[in-house]
Amino acid sequence: MRSKPVTLLLATLLLATLAPAAAQQPQPPQQQADAIKPGNSRLADLMEAAQTRHIKLWFAGITGNWKLAGYQTRQIKTRLQDAASLYQSLPVDDVTTMAKPIAALSVAIAAEDSKAFVKAYGDLTAGCNSCHRELKIGFIELKAPAANPFSDQVFGAGKKK
Repeated sequence: MRSKPVTLLLATLLLATLAPAAAQQPQPPQQQADAIKPGNSRLADLMEAAQTRHIKLWFAGITGNWKLAGYQTRQIKTRLQDAASLYQSLPVDDVTTMAKPIAALSVAIAAEDSKAFVKAYGDLTAGCNSCHRELKIGFIELKAPAANPFSDQVFGAGKKK
C-alpha cells in the first residue's frame, strides 16, 4: 500500500527535474518568433494544404473546369495569406510576389484561356520554389504534376460545354 505514494513522489520529482531542462532547449530564431502565437497552425501543414490545392488547380485548369480552377486559386491565396499572417518570420517579398501569378491565374481562368493558364501556373510554381530556396528549404521543389493522385475526383465535372 505504501508503494503508491512513493511512486507518485518519485514521478513528481522526476518531472520537476526534467521540465526546466526541456524548457531551456534553444530554438532557432524563426521557430522562436513563430512559437510566440499560441494556437498557430504549423507552417508545414499550411503549405501541404497549398500543395494539394496546387495539384488540383493543375488538373482543373487542363481539363477546362474553370469554376474548380477558380476555387482552387482562391484556396491557395488563402493558405498563403494565412502563412504570411501567422508566420511573421517569412520573407514578406516572397509572399507578396505570389500575388502577381495568382492574379494572372485569376485572369486566365476568367477568360477561360488555357495557354495563359499554363503560363500563370508555371509562374506560380516558380514563385513557390523561389520562396523555398530563400528559406533554405530548396529541397522542397514543386512542378506541374505528371499524374493525378486524386483518382476519386472528376476534374472535368461542371465545366462549361
